[in-house]
Amino acid sequence: MNQKSGTALAPLVLIVTLFFLWGVANNLNDVLMPHLRKAFFLSDFQSSLVQSAFYLGYFFLALPAGWVIQRHGYKVTVLVGLVTFGIGALMFYPAAELLQYGWFLTALFVIAAGLAFLETSANPLITVLGEPSRAEQRLNLAQAFNPLGAITGVLVGREFILSGVEPTQAELAAMSQAQLTAFQTAEAQSVQTPYLIVAAVVLVWAALVAITKFPPQAQAPAPDDPDQLSMRQSIAALATRRHFIFGVVAQFFYVGAQVGVWSFMIRYAQAEVPGMGEKTAAGYLTASLVCFMIGRFVGTALMSRFSPTRLMASFAAINICLTLIAAFAGGSPGLYALVATSLFMSIMFPTIFANSLRELGPLTKAASSFLVMAIIGGAVLTAIMGMVSDASAINYAILVPTVCFAVIGWFAWSAGRLPAPALQPMPAVAH
Repeated sequence: MNQKSGTALAPLVLIVTLFFLWGVANNLNDVLMPHLRKAFFLSDFQSSLVQSAFYLGYFFLALPAGWVIQRHGYKVTVLVGLVTFGIGALMFYPAAELLQYGWFLTALFVIAAGLAFLETSANPLITVLGEPSRAEQRLNLAQAFNPLGAITGVLVGREFILSGVEPTQAELAAMSQAQLTAFQTAEAQSVQTPYLIVAAVVLVWAALVAITKFPPQAQAPAPDDPDQLSMRQSIAALATRRHFIFGVVAQFFYVGAQVGVWSFMIRYAQAEVPGMGEKTAAGYLTASLVCFMIGRFVGTALMSRFSPTRLMASFAAINICLTLIAAFAGGSPGLYALVATSLFMSIMFPTIFANSLRELGPLTKAASSFLVMAIIGGAVLTAIMGMVSDASAINYAILVPTVCFAVIGWFAWSAGRLPAPALQPMPAVAH
């Protein structure tokens, strides 16, 4: 191993670990939604605002993150993201003390703002560290560590946030105001310790990144770099790339499907299987994340033999069938089908991301910002699912992800019909 490759090992480990850390944050939300719904007596739509606040943070901060990458490089962007993430996690303590749902939503927005910086920088950095023709496979492998964080987040939430105390409407009505306040306080404050630990880990990781020497790909571009483009120039150029625009749309619908399925998994399980407690229902969410992790590794291996886009098209078709079973069969079969969708969702985000960045050259960083902005689909479509559930039933809300998988399948089919590109290495720096 030469010196250059040796010095890149520590930064690589630090960056790959980010996929784990934001997996923890993202999937703690899937436990927070039913937990805060119970603690603050919320409707399905009101509880879906957990995801809306979270993914709005991605939407509003993705472009500023791209600007920071262009001006200061990947390392500075990662540091900004980690510190912001840590501050948001610390905000859960006063939110619980104040018993204010709005403060929880604000804290989630700040956490997501930090994650927008992390994802905008880490995803394209992974794609440029190797052969361009294997970008999808490499990013899928890196993202395979994300479900490990997701599973950890759900297990932490299940054991340390969900109390298992689930009073009926009649029992709540029989409580005095003091008893109701005590119940709400206990439920709200159960989030404090887990989020304080998350904050401590994230801020320690920021310190490690700060003292670690990163390779040239992570630094700011040289002032005389001929490939530099302004953000305005980049946006104008990207507006003419039809495949990239379709990729942003597909990413919007993918994230909406993933977040919606996982966010309402516990709610669906309890509604479709009478008598199921919240901790048991959370076990099905954990099982779905295990399927997701298995799918990442299996999908990455299959990409050595099959086209990534054709594989994604097949997986999208399977998920259309599974979500229709969940919507119309219901009960235990519907729940098992909903869990199984995660196995086939596994390759979609990184495959859409990497495929959308093909042949963009100096536009890669700005393009990455828009692909991260597309994560707003988790806010919009999860809220729509909440409204459908309130207006009808939770099983019919699963038809929203059905539509999402149809769009993803269309993107994969259209991408598969494009001529195989003669890819050039994506530059790690671009203005």
